[in-house]
Amino acid sequence: MSILSTYWRVLQFLGGERRLALILAFANLALAAAQFAEPVLFGRIIDRLSSTEGAGRFPTFQELLPLIGAWVGFGLFSILAAVLVALHSDRLAHRRRMAVTGLYFEHVLNLPLSFHASVHSGRLLKTMLDGSSGMFGLWLSFFRENCASLAALVFLLPLSLFLNWRLGSLLIVLLVLFGCLIAFVLHRTHALQQSVEQYNSSLAEQASDALGNISVIQSFTRIELEANALRQIIDHVLAAQMPVLNWWAVAAVGARASATLALLGIFLLGTWLNLRGLATIGQIVTFMNLATMLIARLEQVIGFFNTLFLQAPKMQDFFKVLDTVPRVADSPKAIDPSRLHGRVSFENVSFSYDGRKPAVSHLAFEVAAGETVALVGATGSGKSTTLGLLHRVFDPQEGRVTIDGLDIRTMSLQGLRRNIGVVFQEPMLFARSIEENLRVGKPDATPAEIALALERSQAADFVARQENGLATIVGERGRSLSGGERQRLAIARALLKDPPIMILDEATSALDATTERQLQEALETATKGRTTFIIAHRLATIREAKRIFVFDHGHIVETGSFDELVALGGRFATLAKAQFMVGARPEDPETGGKPPKPSP
Repeated sequence: MSILSTYWRVLQFLGGERRLALILAFANLALAAAQFAEPVLFGRIIDRLSSTEGAGRFPTFQELLPLIGAWVGFGLFSILAAVLVALHSDRLAHRRRMAVTGLYFEHVLNLPLSFHASVHSGRLLKTMLDGSSGMFGLWLSFFRENCASLAALVFLLPLSLFLNWRLGSLLIVLLVLFGCLIAFVLHRTHALQQSVEQYNSSLAEQASDALGNISVIQSFTRIELEANALRQIIDHVLAAQMPVLNWWAVAAVGARASATLALLGIFLLGTWLNLRGLATIGQIVTFMNLATMLIARLEQVIGFFNTLFLQAPKMQDFFKVLDTVPRVADSPKAIDPSRLHGRVSFENVSFSYDGRKPAVSHLAFEVAAGETVALVGATGSGKSTTLGLLHRVFDPQEGRVTIDGLDIRTMSLQGLRRNIGVVFQEPMLFARSIEENLRVGKPDATPAEIALALERSQAADFVARQENGLATIVGERGRSLSGGERQRLAIARALLKDPPIMILDEATSALDATTERQLQEALETATKGRTTFIIAHRLATIREAKRIFVFDHGHIVETGSFDELVALGGRFATLAKAQFMVGARPEDPETGGKPPKPSP
């Protein structure tokens, strides 16, 4: 994407402010015309004074009044117009910055987990802040001053030829030469600046990664190593940035030189033309003022292009994220299914992440509404992928998933996910209060509903012990709480949502044995009447599951109850033996409970 096409897209993000933007553009054109008229009128006044003095008399005030009045009028108009343009430009730019920030944030939230797995959150945050701030600066500078500058250079500068084509030609030639210098600098530094932004993004990633894992850094005494790694990236940033700054220093020197050469050239050529009767003193004064004004305008335009040049890579990253199309999205005719009963069916479902190796292949099973099933198998066997397909983290390439007989792709994502509660292996809490984290599950929950969810998840006691109770801030990712406390809050959050379908992904993995036993009883009560899917590695936690699906390389290789699978003597029995649970009903997950039954 070129710099100009990038800026054209920035203008397209004006959205509902386009009418105001058009008004501001016309106001800038009028402002440029008024500022162009001022030196012309001033030159006419000088000519009137010099012509009457040459005739041996002095002009009367009445003779000069029309020119002076017009000159003063254009000056006052320029001041008033500049104030109004600046005021409304500021407001427009601030409103649009907030709008595009919200647009980006909402879009990123809708992107699939596969996207977030491949892009660092620090980079996404930096892209959002840099992109919205960059567009804000461009909108503000363009409508406040650079639109008038461009109008003066493109439309009004050629009009100087009608005042005196010789002086006008010199002025145009000098400005064209300077424009060529700027174009050359832009060409030489475009690729360099892109590398600068890549290093800046790496800097944000490195800093965000370190701050997000500060406990690991301190525990493993990596403070000096991490600081040195960041300094190395800083050195790369500076090494890449310095050549860019050097070229723009050349451009700045060129601007100053152009101003001096323009004034000197206009004065010398004007004097020579005046001696031959080809230019008046007033025209010389007019072109001296025009040169000063236009050089200032040109410097503004250069500053604008410099800013645009520096911001372009940031905005291109911003647009790249916005152009990322979610693989999973609502169909044009998506319906809201309201509350579902929870009968789930996988019909010959296959899915691959890379298009070559299948993650799951030809899955076919049905789970009745209210039934509890467990998914077990080695890491990478397809368990999480299967449940990801259920709540549409991604869509199958073959087959379909239905709930209550409806293909879930015909449902709106919001409607589908409202019917599914997920407790992840990692609790994933917000740096907000305990109550705010719980209300993620149900924003309008009553205090009684919150209390019940806490009680069912065995979290009521530890919440009551907090100094501020439900108002306690849990810190980034719940860092102020223990692993078990975080997990219990995550479970309470899912219970508060009260969905007909529940997914428990190693939901009790962070709990001690005593709390796990208590929570298992609570979960059995809480999941009654719900279709429940449990992913578990500790087989004691799925002893009461009605059916267990054993996964291997994306296939279901065994199905049955706990005792049936143990008696079968297959893969599940091998897993159970490894956990000292063959044939036993584990009254205590730590000791293995009763002795094993003899295998048939």
